[in-house]
Amino acid sequence: MDFMNKYTEKALEVFLETGTRFPRTIIWAMGLLKYSAAKINTELGLLDKDIGEAITKVSMELANGLYDDQVVVDVFQTGSGTGLNMNINEIIAAKASQILGKHVHPNDHVNMGQSSNDVVPSAIRIAAVYEVENKLLVSLRRFIDDLRDLVSRTSDVIKPGRTHLRDALPVTMGQEFSAYLDAFEHDLALLKRSIEYVKELPIGGTAVGTGLNTHPRFGELMVKEINELTRLDFRVADNRFRAMRLLSDLVNLSSVLRLLALDLLRLCQD
Repeated sequence: MDFMNKYTEKALEVFLETGTRFPRTIIWAMGLLKYSAAKINTELGLLDKDIGEAITKVSMELANGLYDDQVVVDVFQTGSGTGLNMNINEIIAAKASQILGKHVHPNDHVNMGQSSNDVVPSAIRIAAVYEVENKLLVSLRRFIDDLRDLVSRTSDVIKPGRTHLRDALPVTMGQEFSAYLDAFEHDLALLKRSIEYVKELPIGGTAVGTGLNTHPRFGELMVKEINELTRLDFRVADNRFRAMRLLSDLVNLSSVLRLLALDLLRLCQD
């Protein structure tokens, strides 16, 4: 595999091989981060213009899916995601080197001002917010509208209530469906609140959260660029140490998704 350098080869040798690859949206988010970093480092005068332009070109190609087959590391690897970050860096460096006809370094150039410790947690959050905002919320709102219409259409359909496996006092089907309508409206509100927490990105924290070895404005400029690309209103994390060390915001989002799944299950059972 001519795109691979030492780290990707070593990751394949050392870590698990379960056949589980990274989802398309994660690779897309990684591509956006690498594109943004190269653009900003070039504008700040930290990266030669020709190298920066080559990296941005390849990064956007990667974000658009041209090199998905070359993201070969397994999902199960180091907690920081170094295998993924370096696999991406080495793909971009190899392709950019071909464009320029000179060596582009995966760490010194593609990964400039970054660390796996702030890049991968940022990519996970970007991917999660994209999936929720552009897919789940759209579908859930449409589902709630349809359920509200069903409540209205069945408001005068009377049926026996059920309790302890026996018929009970009468209710309308609209009243029964309204229970689920209320539940899903609450789920929607919880989802919208939880996704705001996930929008805090730790990018710019580098290895441990201090921002050592990157430009002081790098994180702020990165978030601005990511917002221009996605229109998803990300923010610099109030505390990068928290956003890099803990994924509590994603656990919170996961719990809301499980709650939504449970309400869907109950509706289907009824």
